[in-house]
Amino acid sequence: MSNDGHGANAAFLAAYDAVLDLWPVPVEPIDLPSAYGTTRVNACGPADGPPLILLHGGGTTAATWFANVADLARRHRVYAVDRIGEPGRSIRGERPPRDVPDLLDWLDGVLDGLGIEDTTICGHSYGGWIALTHGLHAPRRVRRLVLLDPTQCFKGFRVGYLARALPSLIRPSASRARAFLTWETGGAETDPAWLRLYGLAAEFPDTKVVIGKRPRPELLRTLTTPTLVLLAGRGRAHAPHHVASAIARTLPHAETAVLPNLSHHAMPWHEAADLNTRVVDFLDRTAA
Repeated sequence: MSNDGHGANAAFLAAYDAVLDLWPVPVEPIDLPSAYGTTRVNACGPADGPPLILLHGGGTTAATWFANVADLARRHRVYAVDRIGEPGRSIRGERPPRDVPDLLDWLDGVLDGLGIEDTTICGHSYGGWIALTHGLHAPRRVRRLVLLDPTQCFKGFRVGYLARALPSLIRPSASRARAFLTWETGGAETDPAWLRLYGLAAEFPDTKVVIGKRPRPELLRTLTTPTLVLLAGRGRAHAPHHVASAIARTLPHAETAVLPNLSHHAMPWHEAADLNTRVVDFLDRTAA
């Protein structure tokens, strides 16, 4: 695969831009240099609005929020971030983030580069784990948390999910990624441009994902940040009602709901109206 400095070829970049073209609001690309590389941030919404950081799930990109940004950006300045070392338009440096302290330092640097003292962070799946981990790391910088079917936060993965994902992890390809997506979502219809980008993201070269541990229950109980957790009722990654029970035990102040028609990978883009309404309502009710 040819490389233009992004670690991506022309087909991937064209597919990324095609999904970004689905965004129904004007987008401002921002590139933030750091010791880890250059982070691409897609910004939209009123420049003076309260900041909202969006962290995508693993195997996707910051362009994936096309079904959500119109509602989220009405009041908020939205920043959708491509992580360094994963598929997207961020450019890895000589030393991309290698471990959890690096990852948290990188995200702190992104907030610094954007001039943000404190913010709401919304993350999906693996992005939800990063959001929660950062909220525990820097509670004064994280005003609110929105976790969309977060993984490795309150419960582990289902064994059957991991077994089904294994071929895609060992020998990633666009066809395997799309087949896995079809299985997990039950064939939920999605935009062809997004589906093409999802397949190409599976073939993104030299992907390095930082893996960390599930937060300890005693640490979770110290978190007082207002938190909304939305779980996918049809998700195969973990058992949503078991996750909800774990949240009630370890993060009792969190608002938690199970959305019955959504799967793990289809959140946030499938039938997004209900999800968007719940997130916006939470942000409005908890606004400082």
